[in-house]
Amino acid sequence: MAGTFKFTMLALAAIVLAASAMTSGPAAAQQVGTATAVNQSTESTPAGGSTIALTVGSRIMHNQRIHTSPTGSVQLLFLDKSTLNIAPNTSIVIDEFVYDPASGSGHMLTKLTQGTLQYIGGKLSHQGAVTITTPAAAIGIRGGINTTHYDPHNGTQTINLNGQTTVTNGTGSVVISRPGFMMTVLNWIALLGQVERASQERVIQLIENLSSKFGQNGGVPGLKTIDVANFTCGTFLALPCPQPPWLPTNAGEDIAAQITSQSTQRATLPTEPPPQLTITGTSNLR
Repeated sequence: MAGTFKFTMLALAAIVLAASAMTSGPAAAQQVGTATAVNQSTESTPAGGSTIALTVGSRIMHNQRIHTSPTGSVQLLFLDKSTLNIAPNTSIVIDEFVYDPASGSGHMLTKLTQGTLQYIGGKLSHQGAVTITTPAAAIGIRGGINTTHYDPHNGTQTINLNGQTTVTNGTGSVVISRPGFMMTVLNWIALLGQVERASQERVIQLIENLSSKFGQNGGVPGLKTIDVANFTCGTFLALPCPQPPWLPTNAGEDIAAQITSQSTQRATLPTEPPPQLTITGTSNLR
């Protein structure tokens, strides 16, 4: 799970910038979120605009297209405090985002046409007002965390990590309420598959895909060179840091805050390669 903590930590360095960007400037009325961590290359295309490179602090607008390269990834923080982690080789469109801070009401619709994303819920997901659409299925998310992958050969694979996920296509709907369970849907007219427990191998694969890679810093210069010589825990040479108690909750934003709190106790350096073992002397094997 270290990869998830590292990527979450990258967002902390940009939170102040994100909050400022969301509430200032003439384009604030159209803004729906901010990029809080970016590994290059990640591109975005605003509605009616030109494609540009996405950087930390970039405003995310309604109807914006976002595409990551084979080495790119990005984390987006939205106005309702929800986040999207977008893996390499992924294309999405923020189709709709409506949010009233006073009432906490609104809705979010994101189109995933290729790749993998992870949604961590905020205010809107409390009402079940969040949907991720793919060519094979529509994924409704209520109060939790969901990871969804789509490619034309294998269809849509969605994993309910917390809260409730509703999978819908042309043949019907199925609700997944157990954490760690998933469903695969081949296409829009295919019968919905069985709900099954996600394998440990698949979960690890998705975590690694969504995490920053060795040598990346999430768009925060200098993050790789932080001195950890005096750290007593949480580095690759030290014991893990003590964990604060995990309080059960169905609120996605509280879960995200808990993950962020735990991640601050860990080193922010990318995982370093293990030391090489050198063997000397003459073998006595015969």
